[in-house]
Amino acid sequence: MSRTPSDTGEARVTGTGRKSIIVFLVLAVVAAGGVILLIPPKLAGLGIPHHPARTYAEAVDRIESLRLAAPAAMNPLCQVQFMTHGHAAKDVALLVHGYTSCPQQFSELGRQLFNRGYNVLIAPLPHHGLSDRMTDEQGKLVAEELAQYANDAVDIARGLGKRVTMVGISAGGVTTAAAAQWRTDLYRAVIISPAFGFQMIPAVLTTDASGLIRLLPNRFDWWNAQKKDAGSPVYTYPRYSTHALAEILRLGSSIRSAARGGRPAAQSIVVVTNAADRDVNNNVTRAVTDAWRGKGASLETFEFDASLNLNHDLIDPRQENQKTELVYPRLVELITKELQEER
Repeated sequence: MSRTPSDTGEARVTGTGRKSIIVFLVLAVVAAGGVILLIPPKLAGLGIPHHPARTYAEAVDRIESLRLAAPAAMNPLCQVQFMTHGHAAKDVALLVHGYTSCPQQFSELGRQLFNRGYNVLIAPLPHHGLSDRMTDEQGKLVAEELAQYANDAVDIARGLGKRVTMVGISAGGVTTAAAAQWRTDLYRAVIISPAFGFQMIPAVLTTDASGLIRLLPNRFDWWNAQKKDAGSPVYTYPRYSTHALAEILRLGSSIRSAARGGRPAAQSIVVVTNAADRDVNNNVTRAVTDAWRGKGASLETFEFDASLNLNHDLIDPRQENQKTELVYPRLVELITKELQEER
């Protein structure tokens, strides 16, 4: 997968990168002895016990524990970001960044929500945010960690305010979808351009491809083979891990399966797609939303028009060719809809 600097942190797949991935998948089939249906192992830990923070002080202590547990080699821009009014607020926003990015991706949108009265928490995903942008650490990411992250984030947020809204993009969108499926105490889930599938993989083969990729040794490729580590924000990783991508798909497959089996637990869900997205497969996302709608979920969908030609990463204002002046007002409206109606 190859990416342009405007899309670092979950971005556009160029023709060269797409060809590379397709060749890789064909070789994977051959290496697997021609096996087509390779179902990845079921995701463990979806019945993770909930331990919600009982008070604001307890939630703040847990956030401080996250800070202390962070590796010494963290990029300072990628530390936990906590924007607080100094007490439990009516509304809390959990913002979940994309694969190979870090909390800085959401800092500006977080500030806008804070100014609207939210307490805001942006915590790095596991194995993210290290100063060494070439680290192999990101290749250790597994689906169970993302599910645990979603659970822990909601637990902390319960002490920060009355109503918890979780917002995530791409891999962060899939992580947010996990919370939407299994957390009854999640007030609102806003799922942006979720990586339930990738465009270079036919929707019907998404789960099989995940299993195939996981069978082979992990490899790292540049998001942008021409510029490599140049031209992208200094807090992002310029390479991706094939195993990490497979694990993101694995979590997504578990959510899709659960969506077919029962109504999501969140009180309300918003799914935002980008018609110009050249990375994620919106057809797979539609399959999830259709399943949720069929189970009676309180669900709203919104799609940014293809004519806007938005990046896959439509959040980070530090990316090239961004149009956050168009994107942010609509996202804030979708995130704060009930709050606006109350006023």
